[in-house]
Amino acid sequence: MRRAALALGAAAVMLAAACTPAPKENKIADPGTEVSGSVELWHFFTDREAAAIDTVIKDFTASHPKITVNVKSGQDDGKVTQAIGAGSGPDVGLSYSTDIVGKFCSSGAWVDLNQYLRRDKIDLTKLNATTRQYTEYAGKRCAMPFLADAYGIFYNKDLFAKAGIAGPPKTLDELTEDAKKLTVRNADGSLKTVGFLPLSDFYENSAAHLAPMVGAKWLTADGKSAIGADPTWKTLLTWQKQLVDFYGYANLVKFKASLGDEFSADNAFQKGQVAINIDAEFRLAFLADQAKNLNFGVAPLPVSDPARYGGGYVTGNILGISKNAKNPEAAWELIKYLTTDDAAIAKLAELIKNVPTTTATLTDPKLTADPNFKVFLDIFANPNSSTTPPSSSGPAYQETFAQFMTEWQSGKVADLDAGLAGADQKVNGVMQLGG
Repeated sequence: MRRAALALGAAAVMLAAACTPAPKENKIADPGTEVSGSVELWHFFTDREAAAIDTVIKDFTASHPKITVNVKSGQDDGKVTQAIGAGSGPDVGLSYSTDIVGKFCSSGAWVDLNQYLRRDKIDLTKLNATTRQYTEYAGKRCAMPFLADAYGIFYNKDLFAKAGIAGPPKTLDELTEDAKKLTVRNADGSLKTVGFLPLSDFYENSAAHLAPMVGAKWLTADGKSAIGADPTWKTLLTWQKQLVDFYGYANLVKFKASLGDEFSADNAFQKGQVAINIDAEFRLAFLADQAKNLNFGVAPLPVSDPARYGGGYVTGNILGISKNAKNPEAAWELIKYLTTDDAAIAKLAELIKNVPTTTATLTDPKLTADPNFKVFLDIFANPNSSTTPPSSSGPAYQETFAQFMTEWQSGKVADLDAGLAGADQKVNGVMQLGG
């Protein structure tokens, strides 16, 4: 999965979905009706991951000989939603962004799957609870979860040993202490090695990924911003700014500018330039390919309250049926197979190196055999893990708060309480526009 690509397609996704009129509910077939014909699947995967999709699609067509699947790889959310808005596009879309669910469900760009779930008596409790949360909005389930990402920390064991640190930090205070011990400065005071790079615009350090460290809430029950009223946001931002000030904001900006691209072999953690990094299970595949000799460990996110330790941020890929689907019954058969068949899900998880989404597959021996991967399986299943709630405005509320965090970490916000109150108002403004 490539979360870094999310922002690039967000505007196109929101525009296309917003212009899509809500369709009438499809008339579905009676239970037991034989399904046949062709179905078109668009997904964003390429190369090794696209080959994994092809392998499992072959399994599907072998068990469903009367259904033909036409696969179009390398299709990002912008292309899919533009095609839907134009009245064409795939029968089934596979998206990398859970943030589009609110917009797709409310606009009708993807159809409500509850009708199929009821008819086929699908037991949704077999899905992980967090994935159930991010695949529905306002009573509509227009998506099903297709693998997931669980976020924790990666740490450099050799740098830890050199600094005399026995194991990964479990609390924010320990993270601060370890980050300072692991940091090495050049003779001129500039940064050579950083223990933990606290800037919110570095790699995977988004507010969404940091929020579970303090249990921060994004939205209230009525869909308004909870940022100003939730004191944990102040806890998170105070901790972050104190660490930024330790390094010096200008020093961090200069250091960050010298680092390689997140998804290249020059990734700062892989090069030993950053000792502790927030990342997801997909980093394991990159390390195996690009940094075979790196001595690393993985762990859950450090937290403000030790009672919350063990969790992290959870997100994932999602599948939905387009309102323009030419063969919605075949589309549903494909989605049902890819999201409820434990053998298919486990095979996909092993091939793509992402977290499976059913409770049964979390204990699959092939997946738990790797102790590092098992850490992320445990984070995914931990009750303290959380995700970002779906909204009719899509990711706009997160993007708005990200702008505030950028101002805060740079020192442009003198009064944090007033700043959070202002961020509240701006978030509520974009939420009203999104609705």
